[in-house]
Amino acid sequence: MKRRLAFGVIVIAVVGLLGGAALLIAGQSRVSQDAIQSSVTRTPELIDSGWKLPVAATFNADVTWQSNGSRCGPASVANTFRSIGEEETTEAEVLAGTGKCWTGFCIIGLTLDELAEVARTNTKRKVSVLRDLSADAFREHMKRANDPGRRYIVNFTREKIFGAGVGHFSPVGGYLEAEDMVFVLDVNEDYKPWLVERERLFSAMDTIDSDGDKKRGLLLIE
Repeated sequence: MKRRLAFGVIVIAVVGLLGGAALLIAGQSRVSQDAIQSSVTRTPELIDSGWKLPVAATFNADVTWQSNGSRCGPASVANTFRSIGEEETTEAEVLAGTGKCWTGFCIIGLTLDELAEVARTNTKRKVSVLRDLSADAFREHMKRANDPGRRYIVNFTREKIFGAGVGHFSPVGGYLEAEDMVFVLDVNEDYKPWLVERERLFSAMDTIDSDGDKKRGLLLIE
């Protein structure tokens, strides 16, 4: 009995420490509301145009927000799966059987490769990691982001767009080619979906993820 009690106390302590660390990281990555509003485009006309894009339309103007600051990756996969008719449409269902984020937090987040593993666990669709892309290659992929048979999730650092923040995942809703802007379906409720110039998003994606010492990039599900 004493051993069980001691083990339970240790487990609670470890979970508490890990959860506290995740909350600390999330707190350090906060961006002011002024920066959020002024750094990207949310004019009603363009946002409406974004939601009418072929891929964005499959989300039905509805994004399920991430449950905490560390689970943007699983939330992005869950939203993406919902848009293409997969059964796993919650963070918990996406993470089932992966062994990831078992504390309720994805401590220091997931890398692009780790999120690919998560996505592959619960779908038979092809999941590809696209990194080390040139600006031209990124533009070509964004042109294909309006193809209903393809879904992109972008891994980028908020710092390059909002002036503060850390790495993040969100689905790509599509590309307004005439405006050269990408529609990002941000899974963080503080940000909500926004539009940004393609070059700025590329700059934010074309960065090193210090957790994996590799560049960020795109996750393609088709």
